[in-house]
Amino acid sequence: MHQIDTINKLLKDELSATETYQQAIDKLKDDVGLGNAETLMPVFEGHKLAASSLEEEIRTLGGIPAENSGAWGTWAKIVQGGVNLFGKTAALKILQEGEKNGTEDYEKILLDHELPAAVRTLIETKLLPAQQSHLNTLNELLDTAAA
Repeated sequence: MHQIDTINKLLKDELSATETYQQAIDKLKDDVGLGNAETLMPVFEGHKLAASSLEEEIRTLGGIPAENSGAWGTWAKIVQGGVNLFGKTAALKILQEGEKNGTEDYEKILLDHELPAAVRTLIETKLLPAQQSHLNTLNELLDTAAA
């Protein structure tokens, strides 16, 4: 049960990320001059894939995957507000902070010695490297926005 709860927490993080990126992409598409919506699409798709992979692991362990981000959905609202009030750079920084938090969550969960081997492998070989790639994308976008 502990492992399922732990993986469901990661799943909620990923569901929150997909909601957040969807809102940010929609807003960036709507506002001419904010741009970068296309650059964020692979990150959005990466989070959708991560969520799907975690759902599969939860089912394999006999659990029921979370269906929504719950309280974690607050990130989506923060990003939307950031884009509306402060513009693209603030929204990108909020997304960057979310990616950093996600990376920390994955790293922390890897310290759990009871983590099933398949989940550990998924995190080490796919999910954590994807998080780093997402951070790199956001860093590049922020560098471009600052220039």
